[in-house]
Amino acid sequence: MVEKIEIKEKMRDTIEVCMLDGTVMEGPRYTPIGDFMRVYQDPEKPQIVGAIVNHDLRELTFPISADANAEPVNMSDTDGARIYRRSLNFLLEVAFIELFPKWSLTIDHSVSSGAYYCHVPECEPFRQKELDLLEERMRSMVAADEPMVREKVPLAEAKAFFRKHGQEDKLRLLNYRKDDHLVLYNLRGKRDYHHGYMVPSTGYLKWFDLKLIGSGFVIRFPRRHTPNALSPMPSYPQLLASFRQYGRWLETLGIQSVGALNDAIQDNRINEVILVSEALHAQQISSIASMIRDKKEEIRVILIAGPSSSGKTTFSKRLTIQLLTEGVSPYALEMDNYFVNREDTPKDAEGNYDFESLDALNRELLNEHIQRLILGERVQLRRYNFHKGINELGEEVQLDPGQTIILEGIHGLNPKLLEDIPSEQTFRIYVSCLTQLNLDRHNRISTTDTREIRRIVRDARDRGYTAQQTIKQWEMVRRGEKRHIFPYQENADIMFNSALAYELTALKPLVEPLLRQVPYGTKEYIEAKRLVKFLQWFLPINPRFIPDNSILREFIGESILQDFKIWQHKSRLDY
Repeated sequence: MVEKIEIKEKMRDTIEVCMLDGTVMEGPRYTPIGDFMRVYQDPEKPQIVGAIVNHDLRELTFPISADANAEPVNMSDTDGARIYRRSLNFLLEVAFIELFPKWSLTIDHSVSSGAYYCHVPECEPFRQKELDLLEERMRSMVAADEPMVREKVPLAEAKAFFRKHGQEDKLRLLNYRKDDHLVLYNLRGKRDYHHGYMVPSTGYLKWFDLKLIGSGFVIRFPRRHTPNALSPMPSYPQLLASFRQYGRWLETLGIQSVGALNDAIQDNRINEVILVSEALHAQQISSIASMIRDKKEEIRVILIAGPSSSGKTTFSKRLTIQLLTEGVSPYALEMDNYFVNREDTPKDAEGNYDFESLDALNRELLNEHIQRLILGERVQLRRYNFHKGINELGEEVQLDPGQTIILEGIHGLNPKLLEDIPSEQTFRIYVSCLTQLNLDRHNRISTTDTREIRRIVRDARDRGYTAQQTIKQWEMVRRGEKRHIFPYQENADIMFNSALAYELTALKPLVEPLLRQVPYGTKEYIEAKRLVKFLQWFLPINPRFIPDNSILREFIGESILQDFKIWQHKSRLDY
């Protein structure tokens, strides 16, 4: 009788890591992926700060237990930049606690040149002497290459640690955490949680500096396109003022962290938060309309610009309504109708049409038409046929005396757009979602994340896009913003902050199912997984409580302004 004999193969003591370029490295089982990446690191290329192992993002301390496929994540990658900046924040936090234990540091918001604005309530304005001490301490810690140790601890232990150190904002947030464990990072005995992975040690954090600005300071870090250098630091008084105004709004609401927002939901006070948030938006729009009314004899063109998913469309309509109550009659001129023919559109480095280029617009004709409209002449406008890719003749228009033109588009703040129009005849508005509500004092919420979540929800509803499709396009969208919008934001006469303190709680139940449909193994899955984990910190609310003219309705639907046509208020047209 033949018997089946089971042959057991002895497990190898080593494993292999195969890189995308075909490089294969061998090492002992359970070796951290960082050890392999250290061997793979090209000194001429950006520093590796993480890795993708079998389709999942991992930090460099992740142990490899079996043969794996991997690719490096460096500081020029989106996830690599996040790892570096997050780790740098922890270094700053620990150095600050050691030097100024009786003071509290708040990491507030981002600066487009590559920095985070920080302030210290107990010492405003912050002084150069303290700033020098802080930077010196941070650099000494980098030189010492001290470990940043990852610890998975019971939630009760984490709460006890933060309670002992009086960090109430962190305790409030953890009260709503469902998992019974929490990942903390430990540096010199100082512990904190962070929304995402960190570098293994302080020696990775070579590129930074601190600079006084406003009543606080900024911590500067490399941007992705220059991972080994710091970008010049421009002045940004308007953006800083807009963020500070939003900070005061949050104080008015009593919502200065996500934990406090969750408390409001739990205590059935979210309606109050929604109503006051919306009232603050209405107040700001009314104020902008009043500024335009006071100069209506001078202002002939209102230019509105801002990055993707900032709520520009709803803002423009609400501003138009408010202007009408102020006796100002606006006429909407569509910038897209002045695209050049598709065959004349400039191309990018990859040979694709660059529709976001300023040269994709027929600026000469746009300037001529606006000048003639201002003079009261009858003008035959243009209409762009997107299907055929050609610019055609549009309707004839003649404005009433004193009627104001509203022009919305990404180039609205670029001085080259309307070079022939005197600057005193223009009023420029920058619209953006400048989130300042953070998880806690040390863990900020990215304004980019909020806009990305808005866009995923809107694209799914209005365009039938999957979350994967929107995420795939998002990087290209951001590149365009960095080239065409952010460099000109300080040219604005006024900034409108479209952020709403409660919005992520309303977007959460809408976006989570979309994010969970992104297929595993795709590049977009890593981003979807990150956003899902981020949203776990928020309690959800029912969107039915949101007013029908809210900026947020532009993304979640059922806006009363959806079919409102601002050009219905033009006059002196012949039919």
